[in-house]
Amino acid sequence: MMEEFRRARRRAVQEPVQVVDTMTDTVIGQLSNLSETGMLLIATAPLVEDGLYQLRFNLRGSPHQSSPIEVGAHLLWQDKTSTPGQTWTGFRFITMLESELQQLRNWLDSSHSRAM
Repeated sequence: MMEEFRRARRRAVQEPVQVVDTMTDTVIGQLSNLSETGMLLIATAPLVEDGLYQLRFNLRGSPHQSSPIEVGAHLLWQDKTSTPGQTWTGFRFITMLESELQQLRNWLDSSHSRAM
């Protein structure tokens, strides 16, 4: 099953996109890449490995963007970056509204018409 998540089409995030922990309403980092099933986050806040999170982010430049995307996510792994205070973190999405999933799909599809 994990193999399916890793094979999902991913798109690098070119512009800064902050990710907010909705339980604390604090920014925990920035998106690095994104797929339908998860994301790579450059975390700037300490996170709990194997923890469950409610996260929110906005995809600027998304076709048909109408609202922020909120997801329930499971933190699968963490690894320190070369920059002090930052951590690479891999999340798997657990829950997302169908309308937000469609918005994410539209954003992923728009990569075909733009250089990455």
